[in-house]
Amino acid sequence: MNRTKKSVLTADCIALCVVLPMAFHSIPNAGSIFCPMHIPVLLCGLICGWKFGLLCGIAGPILSSMLTQMPAFAILPAMAIELAVYGSTAGTLMQHIHTGKLKADLYISLVTAMLLGRIAAGAAKALLFASGEYSIAAWVTGHFITAWPALIIHIVLIPLVYLTLLRAGLISVKEHRH
Repeated sequence: MNRTKKSVLTADCIALCVVLPMAFHSIPNAGSIFCPMHIPVLLCGLICGWKFGLLCGIAGPILSSMLTQMPAFAILPAMAIELAVYGSTAGTLMQHIHTGKLKADLYISLVTAMLLGRIAAGAAKALLFASGEYSIAAWVTGHFITAWPALIIHIVLIPLVYLTLLRAGLISVKEHRH
């Protein structure tokens, strides 16, 4: 996939960062439960590589916040950091992990990105909030307990979308192996 196609796909993923939360936020607390913005960012990193994933992870939440106030300004810095880590980690690992099995490479890249992004978000919130206002219990609750449906959806849906795009000939595994 050339740079132009990656740029277009990244722009599409950034647009999805605005549209998907709008669809989910009609349900109370759906953003925290389903984390819809995470899906296009992780896909962008896996498909387009770390640079485009990083861009999507930063630009997606900023644009969404500017246009829809989702995420709220107070949450935006930590979320932009979290999603930037998602996109860049997913892209980096997908390029460098070579187990010989595509599904294993995909799941290792995805799950590691999801974990590192959540750690980065927790660290950002710990630094941004006043001392004592954010704890490990709050981090675990927000990023794992409340978001358990998102974790399952992301682990099932993202590889399914990736493999469907691959089978349809819209992306190529060779693009990640240089």
